[in-house]
Amino acid sequence: MSKRDYYEVLGVSKNASQDELKKAYRKLAMKHHPDRNQNDTVAEEKFKEAKEAYDILSNEQKRAAYDQFGHAGVDPSAGGPGGFGGGAGGFGDIFGDIFGDIFGGARRGGAHSNRGADLRYNLELSLEEAVAGTTVKIRVPTMVSCSACEGTGAKRGTKPSKCSTCGGHGQVRMQQGFFSIQQTCPECHGRGEVITDPCRTCNGRGRVQEQKTLSAKIPAGVDTGDRIRLSGEGEAGDHGGPAGDLYIHVHVKDHQIFARDGTNLYCEVPVSFVTAALGGELDVPTLNGRVKLKIPSETQSGKMFRLRGKGIKSIRGSTIGDLFCKVNVETPVNLNAKQKELLQQFESSLNSGAKHNPQSHSWLHKVKNFFDEMKF
Repeated sequence: MSKRDYYEVLGVSKNASQDELKKAYRKLAMKHHPDRNQNDTVAEEKFKEAKEAYDILSNEQKRAAYDQFGHAGVDPSAGGPGGFGGGAGGFGDIFGDIFGDIFGGARRGGAHSNRGADLRYNLELSLEEAVAGTTVKIRVPTMVSCSACEGTGAKRGTKPSKCSTCGGHGQVRMQQGFFSIQQTCPECHGRGEVITDPCRTCNGRGRVQEQKTLSAKIPAGVDTGDRIRLSGEGEAGDHGGPAGDLYIHVHVKDHQIFARDGTNLYCEVPVSFVTAALGGELDVPTLNGRVKLKIPSETQSGKMFRLRGKGIKSIRGSTIGDLFCKVNVETPVNLNAKQKELLQQFESSLNSGAKHNPQSHSWLHKVKNFFDEMKF
């Protein structure tokens, strides 16, 4: 029976990229893998067919020969330059690349130690601390290397012995169908060694739990969501393995005056209607002290003023943000009779609403037109 076109087998076009080829092969291989289709000869044949197609098309020289001469260009029996299973990109490389995640990514080489777990610490900072930077002391419960056995897990004066099951490699080879698989040794759990006389302090684990105090430098400009890594300050590795890392997750608390957006700060400034109408100056707080904010006459509520360079310096550069002040014109409350009378006199003195209250006049005009059109 003649072979199917390799591009047809993988379900891709003839100009497919290497990433598209790999993605298509992975999908087919996962679907038809023999371990997922026990005693299914059809699935096994489809798996072999997909593997053969990928082996040819993933090799640039073989793919060029196949594109020019078809199957004859890659079949040694037909005099072609290629051949299934030979050269670069052999089965072992493809298997390790595609199926490493299924079978745990078998390690090559001898015994190994497990890396310690990473730790997380949630740190709350005030806005002032986050902007200026600070140094904090934190206490972290963690697993540390046992000092009694120096992390080996074996009683002082003794040593772990080579695992007889895997011969010290940490891996055992298992035959499944037409290929073999490396798996973690069930006896030593990948360490390549077994402890016959365990340390009494850590009971052979090589680690003990304790609290440790760390000094962490928090850079200026950090914000909520930023993460600071302290390399090697996580849990100690199993049986002398390398320690994990500690990640400090920053949360900046809400401020009573300022709201933050990146490197910019925002605040609301209440202004009396007299100051808004006639103009004036106000003292406005910043993180570096107070500054004067000039309020022009006839300022309306909601007006935003920008104070350049009064924001926050970026943690990743020299850029400094701005401070935005939003004016809220405040209506006076708790007026006495005399004050109310004065306001009424003031209102009467405004002969033309359009001249002194243009926004109100324009809105009322639009409302009148709306009522006229709707015939309410």
